[in-house]
Amino acid sequence: MYLAHVEIYSDVSNAAVMRHPGRRFPGVLVLGDTLSSLCYQADAACKEARSGLDPDSYDELNELRNHLWALLTHYRTVLGEHNIPLPFVDNP
Repeated sequence: MYLAHVEIYSDVSNAAVMRHPGRRFPGVLVLGDTLSSLCYQADAACKEARSGLDPDSYDELNELRNHLWALLTHYRTVLGEHNIPLPFVDNP
């Protein structure tokens, strides 16, 4: 861990907009519990859409789901490395 100056343009809950040092554009901070919820929503959407979408459209949706899960996996790993408890309960 290290400390750095971050420019905060908005600190609205679950939608903070900030610019990390060395980055040209700001990003949106998504909190861990919100990210977890998005992952499970994406799982549900993929499950429901599998039979109704053409293969290319389903692949796009599944790619989005996989990207969200990769972010959540990274989040879990980093919190674990720093002995920080998860702000949500893992679903089976």
